Amino acid sequence: MRILIVEDEPGIYNFLKQGLEEESYAVDVAEEGHKGLAMALSGEYDLLLLDWMVPGVSGIEISRQFRKEFKETPIIFLTAKDTVDETIFGLQAGANDYIKKPFHFEELLERIKVQLRPKSGEHSVFKLGDITLNTATHQVLKGEEEISLTQKEFALLEYLIRNKGMVCRRSRIIESVWDIHFEYNTGVIDVYINALRKKLKLAKDNNYIQTVRGVGYIAKEI
Repeated sequence: MRILIVEDEPGIYNFLKQGLEEESYAVDVAEEGHKGLAMALSGEYDLLLLDWMVPGVSGIEISRQFRKEFKETPIIFLTAKDTVDETIFGLQAGANDYIKKPFHFEELLERIKVQLRPKSGEHSVFKLGDITLNTATHQVLKGEEEISLTQKEFALLEYLIRNKGMVCRRSRIIESVWDIHFEYNTGVIDVYINALRKKLKLAKDNNYIQTVRGVGYIAKEI
């Protein structure tokens, strides 16, 4: 899951970014409203965290513009504005939730989880052959055997399964799973792929995670 933070206070966005990445979210930050709006409208995010008062375009205007294009992506306001009228104003601008500064990270995390909880009709369980991945319970099964994965291994497997049948380029994997946006030694992906294959006991006749030489990986059923 990818989250965009639009916030101009380094102490706040660095704290949020570190905490959310420890929870396996990919996090981008915009310190200014025009950049935040452009990034939001790219459509790459599963949730927006918006400060009301940021330089350039305000969080309120970002929310309004974003809602014209994206009706379902959740928005949470993080703001010092705390009157009832201001809260209502923020919600009317398109926000799904509104949390006042100062706040407890644990509370914000739970509110994020609520907003990202699968809606009625959406899936939280994904299958790849005899592998079952449940994003709601954070469990992976191989047949009936539960497989213990690290957070990064789970995030990598989730990304591959969500994009089942499509070639996942190394650059996109490193951006989505590791949240790295510059030239980087993507050999770390190979290490994690090998670990996944070993833990999932993928042999030649059921190797659901295949290498596309010079490009990346593809998850597909044999």
